[in-house]
Amino acid sequence: MSMHIEQYRDVLCGLNQTIWSSAETRFEERQSVAAQLTVLESAGYQIEQGVAGIDTAYIATLGSGKPVIALLAEYDALDGLSQQADVCHPSPRPETTKGHGCGHNLLGTGVIGAALVLKDYYQEHHLSGTIKIFGCPGEEGGSGKVFMARDGLFDDVDIALTWHPSTMNAVMTGSMLANVQAYFRFHGTSAHAGAAPHLGRSALDAVELMNVGVNYMREHMEMTDRVHYAVTDTGGHSPNVVQSHAEVLYLIRSKTAPGARALYNRVCKIAQGAALMTETTVDVEFDKACSQVVPNHTIAKLFHDCMSQLGVPVHSEAERDYVKQFSATMPAEIVANDPGQLPPDYLAETRKALVQDHPDGEFILPFSAQESLVCASSDMGDVSCLVPLVQLQTACFAMGTQPHSWQWVAQGTSAFALHGTLYASQILADTALQLFTHPEIIAQAKDELKNRMSGQPYVCPIPDDVHPRTN
Repeated sequence: MSMHIEQYRDVLCGLNQTIWSSAETRFEERQSVAAQLTVLESAGYQIEQGVAGIDTAYIATLGSGKPVIALLAEYDALDGLSQQADVCHPSPRPETTKGHGCGHNLLGTGVIGAALVLKDYYQEHHLSGTIKIFGCPGEEGGSGKVFMARDGLFDDVDIALTWHPSTMNAVMTGSMLANVQAYFRFHGTSAHAGAAPHLGRSALDAVELMNVGVNYMREHMEMTDRVHYAVTDTGGHSPNVVQSHAEVLYLIRSKTAPGARALYNRVCKIAQGAALMTETTVDVEFDKACSQVVPNHTIAKLFHDCMSQLGVPVHSEAERDYVKQFSATMPAEIVANDPGQLPPDYLAETRKALVQDHPDGEFILPFSAQESLVCASSDMGDVSCLVPLVQLQTACFAMGTQPHSWQWVAQGTSAFALHGTLYASQILADTALQLFTHPEIIAQAKDELKNRMSGQPYVCPIPDDVHPRTN
């Protein structure tokens, strides 16, 4: 690995530990942001904090003029995934219910690492152009980047780069689903469930009927559509009181933002039907949304070339032994068929063979310009509609480890995870440097985006009157 990133190992190890330990959820990532800004300010970046009306969103800028190359950092955690570090069985931290179950502690740390290396390159090679680090809060259920896109923060960016910790080294290609998230709050009439049930109108009944109605709708959706829900208010704890209030939160996904909005409208009709059946009323609060990811093979190929030139990171025996312990906590079939952060059918046979030969992730998956689909979502989709954007992944976790799991949280501060993070930092920096010195690649990537958008302008999927919320 290049010595450029190695000189920052201790700084980045400390930053990663701070973000992991803080484990702050959407739009509340204050300690995580403070730690990042301390590092960036000391490196000479100019800081603009609280952008897009979000306290924990920021832009850190170095240089001026064109091109403008952006790196996107994330740093939010998930509730319900508290876990102690390096423990190979479920063991929540007593001080919090939250944990970095998607590795955004590493994601943010890796982007800051790239920012430090790029600062060195910028000064050594007297580059012209601008480096922008976007601090993007609330990716998990908050769509922070969408609010930032709505405020025009990416309008002057030429190329955006990011990464995601994974179990293998590859460039993430293809698309991801758009989504809409909304709260459905039902209001009924309380009554004594035994003595006067005829006087009550149950909001909880309405929630249950809505969920049943949506389940019947599933037969009549596109095969790649997804609908998920969580009952966030059951109306109380006494079965002898007819519940006068109840709430359910829905997350609705489809291939495109218009498709997700159409599916959301169908769910709203089911909610209205449930209210009619129970003689209750329902209020709908639109929470957030994001667009589908628009792939860009031009930048993806450049990412892969830079990764290949850097070579595969070689782990120590201690690191290999560490991840073996966690792989052993998962079924062998899941380990053998691990897709990383890629579609399950993407180079499936090649990937399975590489996993079998290199169970510690010491390989680079070949690049293939496929139009594939991951049935998850990311708010980077809205950025990808505006500027060419690609995400890479590097091996930071034991093979078979699933995102949003206790195993993912437990490995988040390990030497293995930091090794993969520093590797990602160097690839991000090397790729950005290529873009600074090869403007023709930027032009080609922009042409590809223009063709993929077919002349259609970006339309923010979040209405103007909807604002970020912390819970």
